[in-house]
Amino acid sequence: MDDVRRWVEESPYAAALGVQLVELSQEKARLALPYADANSNPGKALHGGVAASLCAIGSQAVARAALGPELGPWHLAAIQVGYLSAAKGEAVGAEARLLRRGKELCFVEVDVATDAGKPIAHATALVRGRSGAEPPERAEVPPDHGRADPGSMGPHLGRIPFMAARGIAVEHMTGGTSRLVMPGSDANGDLAGGSHEGAVLALLDTTGAMAAWAECGPGPYKASTPTLQAQIPALPPPGDLVGYGRCLQRDGEIFFAAVNVARADSRKLVARGTVVYRILT
Repeated sequence: MDDVRRWVEESPYAAALGVQLVELSQEKARLALPYADANSNPGKALHGGVAASLCAIGSQAVARAALGPELGPWHLAAIQVGYLSAAKGEAVGAEARLLRRGKELCFVEVDVATDAGKPIAHATALVRGRSGAEPPERAEVPPDHGRADPGSMGPHLGRIPFMAARGIAVEHMTGGTSRLVMPGSDANGDLAGGSHEGAVLALLDTTGAMAAWAECGPGPYKASTPTLQAQIPALPPPGDLVGYGRCLQRDGEIFFAAVNVARADSRKLVARGTVVYRILT
């Protein structure tokens, strides 16, 4: 349990967010996250990547406790996050509950809420213990069109507090496609040395949202992510990451985007998923 607590609270990314482990057993974990401007979007709204990160951290904490240290290393094989409402300028917490433990897999459910009890996000996750096995050979993500046009919005997005704290920059954001880069800095890292899965999910979420904006174009609109799903086939490696997003379909105010996250130097797959984004025009 001490090793799990150390991973939760001392991984550089989780420490940068301010995540605290309040309770841990083989059945449940509770996390607390005080409000911080650095975790927010404009208007002091909690960034969706932070809520997804709490779900990822809570899921792994329970799985690590349930499976035991001999089944490590662990990775978040799959997760689906539903965003229920916004937290604005307030602390939040997460409760992760073990649904079922298998030989090497754990199914976990997570709820994120404000301290006042308002539901913020709900997730189901599958965590895998690799029992010391080497990671698989990573697939190579196909290159995108190669253009670098951040559009009118891209140059300003790096000033959003959470994106600035991660160092996320927009390289391309027009024509329904997006390409964002995130440095492999300490503030995005895991205690094991690679990128933290929460930071990977934050990049995936943001890349999908920017693909939707690239389809819609700028305006005085309200927007949010209703849901995302992602798979992380192995532990994220160290190094700079790039997110490739493409809006596959628009249905009125709803945008469906596919995202691949890869190593920037080799385009080897780190995570893939879909983001459903809503822009009220």
